[in-house]
Formats: sequence, C-alpha cells, structure tokens
Amino acid sequence: MSWKEENNTLTKTFTFNDFVQAFGFMSRVAIIAEKMNHHPNWNNVYNKVTFHLNTHDAGDVVTEKDHKLAEAIDAVA
Repeated sequence: MSWKEENNTLTKTFTFNDFVQAFGFMSRVAIIAEKMNHHPNWNNVYNKVTFHLNTHDAGDVVTEKDHKLAEAIDAVA
C-alpha cells in the first residue's frame, strides 16, 4: 500500500506479525525522525502502526519534509 494524501495529511498503516515487530519498527522510525527533526503523528495498536504526516510549522499541510520522512519510513518497513 502506498501513502495516501488527503486532508493535508499523508497517511499509511503498516501491519506486522506481532506487537514486538511493530514496536521495533517504531523504534527505528523514532531514531530517523529525531535525526530529521521531523516527528510523526502516529499510533500503534498491537501489530499495526498508522502514520498521519504533515508539517506543523507550515500550518499543518504536507510538505517536502513529510515526503522525505515517508520515504525513510518505507525504507525501514
């Protein structure tokens, strides 16, 4: 599934085998997001991690920063 852009947000849900895999993925993304200084709005329920990306500094719209973070997230999924 690719990222969906709607209502000024990039959204995607990732599904893993279990909670430990989902949490490990979130840990890897957290390190990348911190290095990029662009932190996602996300949630986790058991084996699913859902992202809602937009740039707060730009008025809560999708910017190049969001697309770059989305690419980085896909790379570690």
